[in-house]
Amino acid sequence: QAIDDDCNQTGQILAAMLDWPQGTFVSQVELEAGAVRVQREVDGGLETLRLRLPAVLTADLRLNQPRYATLPNIM
Repeated sequence: QAIDDDCNQTGQILAAMLDWPQGTFVSQVELEAGAVRVQREVDGGLETLRLRLPAVLTADLRLNQPRYATLPNIM
């Protein structure tokens, strides 16, 4: 979680400072040779981008399914 009050500024500013491509609100990541293919949610549906590496990615909540500890594992 970013220190910019969840305004999605940190990743974009970092990408601009490094002059690297960026993928924001990424919900799916697939590595390729020298590139990364990302899927992100936009107003009209889903958008797929292919970015050369290195790149800056910011994650969406759907990128990971949280695992919850069961009661026996907690004890």
